[in-house]
Amino acid sequence: MPHLALYTFGALKAPLADPAPLTRELHESGEAIYPEISQQPGYLGHAEPTDRDGGAHFDLDWGAWGEFVVPTWYDKGRTVETVALAATLSLWTDLRSAFDAIYTGLHREALNRRYDWFERAAHPNYVFWWVSDGVIPTWEDGVSRLQHLDDHGSTPHAFTFRESFAPEGTPTRVQGVGPKSDQVR
Repeated sequence: MPHLALYTFGALKAPLADPAPLTRELHESGEAIYPEISQQPGYLGHAEPTDRDGGAHFDLDWGAWGEFVVPTWYDKGRTVETVALAATLSLWTDLRSAFDAIYTGLHREALNRRYDWFERAAHPNYVFWWVSDGVIPTWEDGVSRLQHLDDHGSTPHAFTFRESFAPEGTPTRVQGVGPKSDQVR
């Protein structure tokens, strides 16, 4: 059975190493969100470095998730002192599970504050795609799919909640997501 891959990316207003209160709040929220998300039905796993003491995102060993890369439009730092990004790569059983996890609980609270921490972007900040059972998506896959979404809009190759696709490539909807005229009530 195929699994749903999700890549998220955002450029931060300040480097992760910045000691300002807003940066600390972002760190603290992330530390609480991951354990909550990992308990959600449909969650299968997310990219984690094999050794957290290895440096910045770009220097870490991500194991089967591959080398850490970012979209071409990211133009900020790449060292421990200057990196200013947040990115995730995860696997889910289905769209409904991912939607419920993302738009409830602590993650929902963090989304409500995203513009405190993240720059507003002209590019998409997340993308979904289907992978075969047993396949672990890589950071490179996520960046490639996000850039495809940016260039072509939602397609079976790279899509969003609002314009999503089933594993076989047919358009599908998550109840309660999409234009109001299309929402199932």
